[in-house]
Amino acid sequence: MTQNPFLISPEDLAEVLGRDGVSIVDASWYLPAQNRFAKTEYEAAHVPGAVFFDQDAIVDPASTLPHTLPSPEVFAEKVGGLGIADTDTIVVYDGVGMFTAPRVWWMFRTFGAKDVRVLDGGFPAWQAAGLPIETEAPSVSAATFEATFDESAPVFLPEMKEIVATGRMQIIDARSSERFSGEVPEPRAGIRAGHMPGARNLPILQLAENGRLKSPEALRKAFAEAGVDPDKPSVTSCGSGVTAAVISLALESLGNRSSKLYDGSWTEWGSAADTPVEAGQSRKP
Repeated sequence: MTQNPFLISPEDLAEVLGRDGVSIVDASWYLPAQNRFAKTEYEAAHVPGAVFFDQDAIVDPASTLPHTLPSPEVFAEKVGGLGIADTDTIVVYDGVGMFTAPRVWWMFRTFGAKDVRVLDGGFPAWQAAGLPIETEAPSVSAATFEATFDESAPVFLPEMKEIVATGRMQIIDARSSERFSGEVPEPRAGIRAGHMPGARNLPILQLAENGRLKSPEALRKAFAEAGVDPDKPSVTSCGSGVTAAVISLALESLGNRSSKLYDGSWTEWGSAADTPVEAGQSRKP
């Protein structure tokens, strides 16, 4: 089986620890209901040399939405301050395994980094392998990150409205089936329940097993069961644009280079006054 170029195993990462040009990033982030605190956990234990990427801070400061993509200038300043260059091999992980790291993987690629990997299995797999951890934050020197924005990577609200209206791209929603169908209220106040017309539901738990991305065969089966053709142009979405990137990673892993991510996701769509919303499960084609 061909190795996934977007993943790295704990053992392979251990072999390059401390090597010049390798940056390791803890991209953990949690929902309030998970009752976990990413920065606190990072300070207690992390992969040696890893820096903490705050997904609530490296955002567009002018946006009222959570996790909105920053400008290339803001992104370059923030990650350069973490000691990360666009020419580095960048390895991203999270505290679940396959949850929030793909969002930061997607962000780095969107801003021009060429070699970005997700640690398969995340920090739990690193610990399970008995590999070293540290508690002290590394001493880093500022680096130059030359940000080059890939305008084809994200979708913003005006284009998303057009995609919903025309159906020219598949829409894949990573939220739970209960949120997608509108059976439960959204965790953020003031946001309608349900989904975009024409969307298909593919909760991210169906794409990973024990924190690791499933095999290509299993991924294709999961997409098929959701009524999605993983080879066709697609837009991924979720609650706030974070876990949608798990689907983006799965699509890229299957060779789909025409996927986009709706940055505002359901927080934006569900709170807008002029966007159509449907309830119930998606109708399979």
